[in-house]
Amino acid sequence: MPSINATDSSAINDVLVIGFARDKKSKKFSLETGDLAFDAAAVIEALDDLGATAAADEVIKLPGSATKLVVLTGLGQTQKNYAHETLRRAAGAAARALSGHSSATFALPANSLSEFSAVAEGALLGAYAFDEFRGTSKSDRKPALKKINLHSKNAKKSEYSKALKRAEIIAKYTHIVRDLINTPPSHLTPDSFCQRFKKLSTGTKVKVEILKDDQLRKLGYGGIIGVGQGSANKPRLLHLSYTPKKSGKKPLRYALVGKGITFDTGGLALKPAQGMEAMKSDMSGAAAVSAAILAIAELNLPVAIDAWAPLAENMVSDTATRPSDIITIYGGKTVEVLNPDAEGRLVLADAMMKAAEVGAKAGGLDGLIDVATLTGAQVVALGTRTSAVMTNNPEFSERFLQIADGTGEQFWPMPLPEELRASLDSPVADIANIGDRMGGMLVAGLFLKEFVAPELPWLHLDIAGPAYNDGKPHGYTPVGGTGVALRTLVALAESAAGR
Repeated sequence: MPSINATDSSAINDVLVIGFARDKKSKKFSLETGDLAFDAAAVIEALDDLGATAAADEVIKLPGSATKLVVLTGLGQTQKNYAHETLRRAAGAAARALSGHSSATFALPANSLSEFSAVAEGALLGAYAFDEFRGTSKSDRKPALKKINLHSKNAKKSEYSKALKRAEIIAKYTHIVRDLINTPPSHLTPDSFCQRFKKLSTGTKVKVEILKDDQLRKLGYGGIIGVGQGSANKPRLLHLSYTPKKSGKKPLRYALVGKGITFDTGGLALKPAQGMEAMKSDMSGAAAVSAAILAIAELNLPVAIDAWAPLAENMVSDTATRPSDIITIYGGKTVEVLNPDAEGRLVLADAMMKAAEVGAKAGGLDGLIDVATLTGAQVVALGTRTSAVMTNNPEFSERFLQIADGTGEQFWPMPLPEELRASLDSPVADIANIGDRMGGMLVAGLFLKEFVAPELPWLHLDIAGPAYNDGKPHGYTPVGGTGVALRTLVALAESAAGR
C-alpha cells in the first residue's frame, strides 16, 4: 500500500493531479485545484482540443512545466461543492492511472476536513495491485502508485493528520479484503483463512478463537459441517473479538457475521463451468467482517465487536450433502436441504445463532449484521454496484443506510414479504433452505430471519454483485475483489462511538 502525507508546498518536479469539471450550460471547463494556485488557461485550451468531457473516470495526462506531468481527473458538472463520493472516485481513478509512478501530489477541491478525507481514501483505495501469483509476467506489470501527497493549506493541523491516519487504516484493511478475495482457492482454504487472521491479529487487541471440524460436529454446527463435509479442506468457525478499554459507560456491542465459502462449486447442485472461477469470491463477507474488526480495534473505538466467519468449501464428492438431506442448525432447528447450492444461508444460520448466544452472555447485543455474497437474485435486482439491506428493525436499517451514504458504499433497502415465508415450509423438517424462485433474494433473507430473535436488531447485507468486479475498473474500484461493506461497518462503529 502507498504511503500518504499532507503538504502545503507547491508541487514541483512531481506528478500533479487536479480535478476538472464542465459547466452544464456554457460547456466551459474549469480546473478544480483546491487551494493550489495553478495557471489554467493553457490546460483548458488543451482540453477543448482533446474533446474532453470531464465525466467520471475520465483521466487525461498532459506534460507539465513546473511538474513532470499534469493529470486531470473528471469531476462531472461544475459544482460549488463536490460530493464526497465524487472526490473519492476521482482521486481513485487518477491513482489507478498512475501505476508505475513513484509519487504524485493530489490537489483536488478539498477545502473541508471531510472532503480532504474523501480524497485521501479514494487515492489510497485506487492505488492497488494484486500480483502475488504472477511469475514471468510480473516484471511486465506496472506497480501501484507508491507515494501520495495531498495538497492542503491545512496540512499541519492535527485533525488533518488524524484523517490521514484513518484513511490509511481503512485502505490497509480494504486491501487485505481484496487480497483474500483475489487469492485462488488452491491457496485459501477455511484453515488458511483462519491462520491469516490469527497472524494479522497478533499484537493487536483482537482475540482469536478457531473451532475445527471435529469441534463443530461435536457442538452441533450442522450448517457448517453439512456444507463443508464434501471437501478435503475441512470447515472452520473463526471468532474474532474486540473489547475496548473499560470506562464508566458500558460500550455498545455488535456482532458481525460473514459468509465464508472459500470456494463454491454448488455441491451436488453443480454450477455451470462458465463463471465458476469467480466463486473464489464467495468468502467476501467473511473477509469484510474479519478485517473490519481489526480496523475498529486499530482505531481504538469504544465499541465491543464480535466477528464470526463460518468457513467451508462447497465441493462435490461422495460425502457431500445430498438434495433432501436434513441437517440440524446450532440451537436445534432442522433444515431440509433441497438445494446444496443454497449453502451460504446454512453456514450463516449456525454462526448467527452462536453470535446471539455469546452476545446475550456478554450483556446483550445492540445489533447483529450478516454480510454475504448470498444470491444471484441480488444481482438481477440491483446490479453489480448496489448491495441489498434487509432487516427486522427499520430504525437500525435507516441509520445504517445514512452511514453508508457517507462512506460512498451503495446499499438499497429491500423488503421481507411475509407472504413468501410459506414457500420455505418443509413437509419433513422445520424449514427448507429454498422457497419461491421469484424474489429469491427476499426468500433468502426470510430464511435467515428465522435464526434471529425478533427483539434483536438485525441487518442482512447481500453483497453478491458488488463484492467482485469482473468488468472494467472504475473510480477506486479495481478488477476482482472490491472490499465492499468494510468501510460502512467501520463507520457504523464510529457512529456508535459518537465520532
